[in-house]
This record gives sequence, C-alpha cells and structure tokens, in this order.
Amino acid sequence: MSDQRSSGPWGDFAGALSGRDRDDRSPYQGPPVIVTTTPGIEGRPVQAYLGVVTGEAILGANVFRDLFAGIRDFVGGRSGSYERVLRAARDAALADMIDEASRRGATAVVGVDLDYETIGEKGSMLMVTASGTAVRI
Repeated sequence: MSDQRSSGPWGDFAGALSGRDRDDRSPYQGPPVIVTTTPGIEGRPVQAYLGVVTGEAILGANVFRDLFAGIRDFVGGRSGSYERVLRAARDAALADMIDEASRRGATAVVGVDLDYETIGEKGSMLMVTASGTAVRI
C-alpha cells in the first residue's frame, strides 16, 4: 500500500500538509492531516465523521490590478504572477480548512472540493473556497 499522505492533487503542498517536507513556506504547520478528493482512504477505515469543514480566501480588486500590471511575464500563454497569486489563495483556503479539521480532532479530510467564484461589484474579487469532510481514521 502506498502512503497516500505523500501525494495529492495539490502536489508539494499536499505533502507539506501531511508532514512530508514541511517548512516555513507551508501555510499549515499543525499535526499531519491527510487531504484527499476521494470519499475515503483505501485501507484506512473511517472511525468517526466530524463534519464538514471549509476554508476561504478572497483576493481583492487591487490584487487583480497588480496581476494585470505583471501580464508582461506571460510565457507560453501563461502568467506566472497570476498563477502564483491563485496558488497562494488556494493554499490559504486549504490551510484554513485543515486547521478547522485539526481543531475538531481529525486525522484526514476526505471529499475535498475547490471552488473559484468572482464576487463583489462587477466581479472585482475572487473567492477561493475549499471544503471537505473531517474524519478520524
């Protein structure tokens, strides 16, 4: 059986969340918590369901203005500045979700979903939401 804590849909961030290669760059520094988009973890039965947990991050209009000022760093049709800010927002939302799960005594969060929505007047802000079910395995 492979160690599911060592990989995940979020690459190195998922590893940092699970305790592998944790450092000051990781927004979550608490005890190891497995994060997965699947409804369960193979070979690890759920002992207790602890409820839905969420995390949110909102990027304001000034972030977008700063991002579009950095459009000149497009390489191959991608904006490195834009991707870095979105990645940071996603990581912050995941860290908030995992922090809530950890406070509830969870050892994993299953069924994780990430949503991106524009909010505010004229869609001037972007909200990143992470949600899942906190469980004890």
